[in-house]
Amino acid sequence: MDSETAVTLRRLDEGLLGRLLAAAVADADPLEVMPPVPGPDPGAWTGERRAAFLRFHRSRSLAARPVETTFAVLVGEGDGGQTVVGAARLCPLSEGGSGSEAEAGLWLGRSHRGRGVGRAVVALLLERARDAGFRRLLWRTTPDNVASVRLAAALGGEPTSVDANADGDTDGDADTVEETVEAWLAVPLTRPDGPQHSSRRS
Repeated sequence: MDSETAVTLRRLDEGLLGRLLAAAVADADPLEVMPPVPGPDPGAWTGERRAAFLRFHRSRSLAARPVETTFAVLVGEGDGGQTVVGAARLCPLSEGGSGSEAEAGLWLGRSHRGRGVGRAVVALLLERARDAGFRRLLWRTTPDNVASVRLAAALGGEPTSVDANADGDTDGDADTVEETVEAWLAVPLTRPDGPQHSSRRS
């Protein structure tokens, strides 16, 4: 990542939601950014998938009683020069959000991957997690997402493979069970030393 490029997290609102959808349509596949929507060509941004993307965020982070907090990821300097390139989220693992653990999630547009943006975002997300009172974050990805697995390891996590039906559900076809990789990240109790990326609150 260019050292002059600022990475910012801004809490998702209706004003940013349209820009987030535009970033997803232009630079990511539907399955990378939201649950699957039935229909032909799962990689196509149909009208129904665009509507489902909006419903998904409005029902979770923009609801009257949100179940998670979503942040738009922006790169660039100043409001006029910032571009939405993805999203990050924190979802409490305990009912009511009063616990010390949360699941973290992140997606970035293809053109912004492999440039250090993801690492900067996770550093900011850890700060937000600390401010919210969380002490550990669960990082979950897929084995083929090598960059995400390496990022979790670089941040002190110990990635471990987990079967999708590890909870004992054996009804599914064993040949189609998806394996996931999980890692726990410790949330620093204090702000790390050194240069900081922007963590603008809004």
